[in-house]
Amino acid sequence: MIKTLSATRIRAVVAKELRDYRRNRFVATTMAIMPILFMIAPIVTIFSLPADAASQKLDAGIGVSVLYLTLIPALVPAVVSSYSVIGEREQGTLEPVLTTPLRREELLLGKALAAYLPTLVISYVMYGIFLACVGLFAHQNVADDVFQAGRILAQVLFTPLLAAWSIFAGIAISTRANDVRVAQQLSTLVSLPPMAVTALIGFGVLAPTPRIAVALGAAMLVIDIAAGRFVSRLFDRERLLTGVKV
Repeated sequence: MIKTLSATRIRAVVAKELRDYRRNRFVATTMAIMPILFMIAPIVTIFSLPADAASQKLDAGIGVSVLYLTLIPALVPAVVSSYSVIGEREQGTLEPVLTTPLRREELLLGKALAAYLPTLVISYVMYGIFLACVGLFAHQNVADDVFQAGRILAQVLFTPLLAAWSIFAGIAISTRANDVRVAQQLSTLVSLPPMAVTALIGFGVLAPTPRIAVALGAAMLVIDIAAGRFVSRLFDRERLLTGVKV
């Protein structure tokens, strides 16, 4: 089935979604400003840790920083993807889209990728800036803890997994919601629980080792795949058209 998907049609959906995001002031502001705000707090927290910080205080400070950084792949795509269906309903453009030759999987993939790809770029750029600031200006013992292989691997692995969960949750809610603001609020709430995984590593509850990071990442991947299949069942023409306002 996947082999019959049209890359051209998927790219067309992605391009259309990105144009819609640029025209929507709230979505554009969210993608531009929210990541910067969530990066400032971790940097301030890390810089405030003294050179002789106790291990417990060090883990707490880094844990808070990790939580802020994971808010970027968790919340940004949740807000964006929650607009994917309900936004088109309110604009009256959903029905014309559904009458095109687009397959369900192509439409879903296009909408998901339009939120997923910018989120990954923004998240990794913000994390790279954070690491650069820590390496250049933080105390050496703090930098050594931040640069542990397990912590970095966890951030690299969990960023796309958190984003995927948030996008699937946002699209699912968007297919059933009748108001954009309600969809955005619900999507934001649903995107938060998976962050507990990164919090466990960030606060030192679980040892920040590569093995732990990979194991938890694999578990999250299984959850994301199940979520994607669930959303795919929701994403059919009849169900989507049910909520179209006349």
